[in-house]
Amino acid sequence: MSLRRPRLRAASVLAVCLAALAPTTAGAAADPLDDQSLQRQLDDFVRRSGGPPGAIAVLRTEKGARVVRAGVAEVGTDRRPSPGDHMRIASTAKAFSGAVALTLVDRRALHLDDTLGERLPQLPDAWASVTLRQLLNHTSGLPDYSRSDGFLDQLRADPLHHFDSQRLLDYVADQPLLFKPGTQYRYSNSDNIAVALMAQAATHRPYEELLREIVQEPLGLHSTSLPQGNRMPKPYLHGYDVSRPAAPEDVSEVIGMSGVWASGGIVSTPADMTRFIGNYAGGRLYGGPVVEQQRRWVEGGASEPAGPGRNSAGLALFRYETRCGVVLGHTGNTLGYTQLIAATPDGRRSLTFSVTAQITRSSDAEQLQRMRALQENFVCALLHGANQ
Repeated sequence: MSLRRPRLRAASVLAVCLAALAPTTAGAAADPLDDQSLQRQLDDFVRRSGGPPGAIAVLRTEKGARVVRAGVAEVGTDRRPSPGDHMRIASTAKAFSGAVALTLVDRRALHLDDTLGERLPQLPDAWASVTLRQLLNHTSGLPDYSRSDGFLDQLRADPLHHFDSQRLLDYVADQPLLFKPGTQYRYSNSDNIAVALMAQAATHRPYEELLREIVQEPLGLHSTSLPQGNRMPKPYLHGYDVSRPAAPEDVSEVIGMSGVWASGGIVSTPADMTRFIGNYAGGRLYGGPVVEQQRRWVEGGASEPAGPGRNSAGLALFRYETRCGVVLGHTGNTLGYTQLIAATPDGRRSLTFSVTAQITRSSDAEQLQRMRALQENFVCALLHGANQ
């Protein structure tokens, strides 16, 4: 870790908590979409001023996996990004908490219309009518704890502070709902904290155990974990702050994960993530009735940052309508990393696209637009030749 002083990095640390940005319309780069063209495009993206030091895409089809990578896994070395490198998956972790909750719905341990008042009566009465369904599609109206003054002040004072992950919603417990549940879409980190707490309440088991039993073990995600601290398992893709003219600064281990927990704390690899999203988006973790409920889309609902093409929100899953067809998935960004995972609706083709810098509309709108256009080209490569 090359952080000089945590206080000097307050702006970068706070960026991990920003979560409600509007989608951006990206232009489409030209075909062809063969491996050489994709390689040139990814190389160009990494080499641009302000670009991430490293990037990797894993595309899995019926014929096997293709890997396209550019830059390095660690600045100062010649080690290239690898599908087995660990990385922070940011808000794509919300798909994991969604997988846990929806599997419990399939098992009838939870119901989509269960409310916070019924399952978590210790939370404020003002929030009692919010349902699991509204948490999963970000129409709950819950205030975002990660934007609260108390949470941000604690993070500024000590980026390695160990938060009580079970009590993150306490930071906004004195606040009313932002709107009547079900009437608006607003992406919030609080939603998936509440989802995990509801899963725990329904089963009387820790979320970490549920995650292992329901997602990690059945799918063989042996390099996926939910740490509380700041250390990364080796080997890993180093994440960087590229916001200053000086050399990129390694921020891989600058903050602990206890403050994001079920909303963004998972560490995984491109290989594991590609396997996960194929099974998750393909509806293989639970039955058809739950899949049907999951795919009731809220038009205009975007993940953060917005994914390629036109975005719509389902239950812990997003629909990306690109010029080449539709994929389902999730995005995420955190200090040092930006992620996209996506798959065809049948799960037979899947993609992970990872870069080692945080790219958002607020930090660099043009860079985000370029990245979304590039992501769309990779989606088109994934879908090329498929019946859509």
